[in-house]
Amino acid sequence: MLTIKGFEIPEYKMQGSSSRRSLMYKNSIIASLRKIGVPEDDIKLELIAVAIQRKPASVSWYYHDIHLYFSYNKFNFVGNIHIIAKVLEKYVEAILNGEKSSEDFIRDFSEDRDVEEKRKEARELLGVGDTQDMKEIDRKYKQMAKDNHPDKGGDTKKFQEINKAHKLLKREVE
Repeated sequence: MLTIKGFEIPEYKMQGSSSRRSLMYKNSIIASLRKIGVPEDDIKLELIAVAIQRKPASVSWYYHDIHLYFSYNKFNFVGNIHIIAKVLEKYVEAILNGEKSSEDFIRDFSEDRDVEEKRKEARELLGVGDTQDMKEIDRKYKQMAKDNHPDKGGDTKKFQEINKAHKLLKREVE
């Protein structure tokens, strides 16, 4: 089990056609968001041709005229889209049951429109690729933070950039 945005989510177990499952999860995401009034036209989620590739999955939508976004990048594409579908399903259920508010939803899924570009820059700064997991990202971050720490003669600006990059990538998997 994974804990993401405060919800227990089962890990994806690969079975059957990945492309078909990706489409099924996309439809589940659309159905969940529609329950809280998000029209399908306001939801952007692109599938990839080979869903077993190790690629991030992301979805963006408008809720109360605010751009919201969620991505996940720990597994292959179909595993990542599974996580997104389950998190949104549980979150929407919590809103409908009164356990979460619209304000919580907006706060937890608000991100800049250019978040993907910022994540790409953060990965380049830390010297990690799209396929590396959080353990590897943490390892690289700790080494760079140690090497650039201002108390050890490092550059304060560079140290702050490293911290910001790590925080941005950490949010991606939480």
